[in-house]
Amino acid sequence: MGGEGYMGFGGGFMWILWILIIVFIIWAVKSTVMTNSSGQSNDETPQDILKKRFARGEIDEAEYERRRKELQK
Repeated sequence: MGGEGYMGFGGGFMWILWILIIVFIIWAVKSTVMTNSSGQSNDETPQDILKKRFARGEIDEAEYERRRKELQK
């Protein structure tokens, strides 16, 4: 009789454990997808990247023009 109460608790605990495992897997997949989608898009052209670098101040105007002309070849 005492074993039945233990088995009932163990069974319920196992359900909770499996639910937590499934929730963790879903969270991990979702966060991985969100991380990849928040990065640079594969649809960006080299010109788009160059414009963004110039806008952020990573390159000066002379470097921007030189690279832009190189990309137009």
